[in-house]
Amino acid sequence: MKNHNSRRSFIKKSAIATTGISVLGATSFSAKSYARIIGANDRLNVAIIGLGRRLGAYYEPIASKKANVQLLYLCDVMKSQRERAAKKFEEYIDYSPTLENSFFNVIEDKDVDAIINATPDHWHAPGTWLAVENGKHVYVEKPCSHNPKEGELLVEYQQKYDKVIQMGNQQRSSLESIEIINDIHEGIIGKAYKATAFYSNGRGEVVNQTKAPVPEGLDWELFQGPAPRRDYTDNTWDYNWHWYGWDYGTAETGNNATHELDVARWALQVDFPNKVLVDAGKYHWLDDGWTMYDTMDAVFKFEDNKTIQWDGKSRNAYDTYGGGRGTIIYGTDGSVFVDRGGYRLYDRKGELVRDSKSSGSESGTALGGGGSMSTMHVENFFDGIRGKAKLHSPIEEGAKSVLLCHLANIAYRSGEHMLECDPSNGHITNSRTAKKLWSREYEPGWEPKI
Repeated sequence: MKNHNSRRSFIKKSAIATTGISVLGATSFSAKSYARIIGANDRLNVAIIGLGRRLGAYYEPIASKKANVQLLYLCDVMKSQRERAAKKFEEYIDYSPTLENSFFNVIEDKDVDAIINATPDHWHAPGTWLAVENGKHVYVEKPCSHNPKEGELLVEYQQKYDKVIQMGNQQRSSLESIEIINDIHEGIIGKAYKATAFYSNGRGEVVNQTKAPVPEGLDWELFQGPAPRRDYTDNTWDYNWHWYGWDYGTAETGNNATHELDVARWALQVDFPNKVLVDAGKYHWLDDGWTMYDTMDAVFKFEDNKTIQWDGKSRNAYDTYGGGRGTIIYGTDGSVFVDRGGYRLYDRKGELVRDSKSSGSESGTALGGGGSMSTMHVENFFDGIRGKAKLHSPIEEGAKSVLLCHLANIAYRSGEHMLECDPSNGHITNSRTAKKLWSREYEPGWEPKI
């Protein structure tokens, strides 16, 4: 098998591969490939990159006959993940996709039309722009970026290569959420002026990191990808990368606030804040391996006197608002409680006016992917590629919501606690220390080239 783990060697091959890019960003195709492209044949050839806990979100939309997709690759840096995914997909499809370790081998295959990028956070943006450079459409799981600069770059890549990029904030495809947000925009609760987004979970103690042998079957070099190199530490690759420093993860705010802050921003019709205030800390198992905050209160102030509040509790599952996660939108004439289970509409006196429960299912605070919203969101991505539907979460919208998460993290990491921002683009204006966290340090050779 070819070794494409080196970003430097890939750059050389990528330069050759992209010489045939047209003004629409499509690479030159062989006769075999041409028979598969949109217009010649409605079938989409898809690859999944990253086969962890979100895998369950893709079984149904890929297996659905109406989706008309062919799964060409299951790709992951861990051998056992590839084998597990292949075994699971046997329950849904009657053919065998190729199992692949190297992301680069997948995006170099001209038969691949689109990828689903479900890698860890530090791979989301680089994996997406490398795929787009090679003519692929991308469904990228949340958060779409590891830092604010990457969000801006993704928008630039989308515009330059004219490829479809959808972020995986699946509540944007919830029929109930779409219905009530449209009603809010039409004034059903008067002027919406504030939203409280929340998440409460009872995550437990995390093992302290110790230097350890790389687990059997794990390509640790490729897992690190764009992040600076370090020795492997026990239990990093399997989810705990979320809490082990900032090389790979974006803490709970990037991990879960992305969803709820997106609903809040959607409802209030706001883009970039002018001020961010944060109070956060680590309050549980003070000596365990969790290296960032586990509790955060954040306030985002916007023009027109609109406010979003974030209440995030990773390791205290107290039910503050009547559900583990959701968003409450306050208006001059009423309020709305909306979550993945549906919504409740109240008048100004707090009397229930309308109650709509989702007919589908989607996990709340439990680990794992899958459910009707995810299915509809992935199908919307496929239809967006074909030009049959408007994307529910195009990257320019997804990046705005993720920026709120990054700004909250930067306020915490910098110790500033209060950031002033340019309301036209969200850029930090009051702190040199905070500004330094707008981007990240990349492993040499992995820096974005646009």
